[in-house]
Amino acid sequence: MKVKGRNAVREALVSNTNITKILASRSSKDKVFGEIIDMANRKKVKVQFVDNKVLDAECANHQGIIAITSDFEYCTVDDILDVARVNNRSNFILILDGVEDPHNFGSIIRVAECLGVDGIIISKNRACPVTDTVAKVSAGAIEHIKIAKVTNINTEIERLKEQGVWVYACELGGEDLDKADLSGNIAIVMGSEGKGVSRLTRELCDGVVTMQMYGKVNSLNVSVATGIVLYEAVRKRK
Repeated sequence: MKVKGRNAVREALVSNTNITKILASRSSKDKVFGEIIDMANRKKVKVQFVDNKVLDAECANHQGIIAITSDFEYCTVDDILDVARVNNRSNFILILDGVEDPHNFGSIIRVAECLGVDGIIISKNRACPVTDTVAKVSAGAIEHIKIAKVTNINTEIERLKEQGVWVYACELGGEDLDKADLSGNIAIVMGSEGKGVSRLTRELCDGVVTMQMYGKVNSLNVSVATGIVLYEAVRKRK
């Protein structure tokens, strides 16, 4: 997998991601670029200086630096549950039901990490996996949050409920988000860009929460909606 861009490469180095080598532009000389190269040298990561055309051939929007890493390592749902146990606090989990756009997924990872989510659960089918673009858009957050890829989202929801986690779908027709009780062990389900949360998944959830809209457009981009819902959950959980 390729990690491109300065923030993403820096975070990969900070988190000790398994980087096989770094491709760096010969023409980049600024301070931030130099700091990243110094960090790579301290960590004994091979740095290969190349012309920009070589970087352009690898990927777009590289900002003069690309880290070549091993494939992204997904965790298990148990690993995500362990985050709360280790930190002696309630579970705070995000489930994505069919999010397919890598830019949306990358943005969601970034906001989820910023707001202290324990981990993200995605499906192996009909969902965007972790790709180079996802890593780039996450601006390094991919290195600091657990992501589990499961065969069946609904099976995992049932298992979470058995372990005392309350699962809420974010969809139209539910309880007002402002009034919903999002304390304790919770998982929030966000649906796909076009169809939202699937019917069966919604029926399996303990409840449905809805963001009130005040304009003429009645829907939001899924990454924006996720940020609003997660922030409201954080606010209520303080």
